[in-house]
Amino acid sequence: MEVLRLVAEGQSNKAIGVSMGLSALTVKSHLARIARKLGTGDRAGMVAVALRTGIIH
Repeated sequence: MEVLRLVAEGQSNKAIGVSMGLSALTVKSHLARIARKLGTGDRAGMVAVALRTGIIH
């Protein structure tokens, strides 16, 4: 959820990785899993579904 919240704030994979102590590739992997679970194909879609369903605020 933290990765998704930071995506919603407009942060890049690299910036998310730095703030969470992860590599950009790990962030990318997390986002790919989130996209599959939410049934979306891009960052904007993930954020839209997450906001609509209350996963993030």
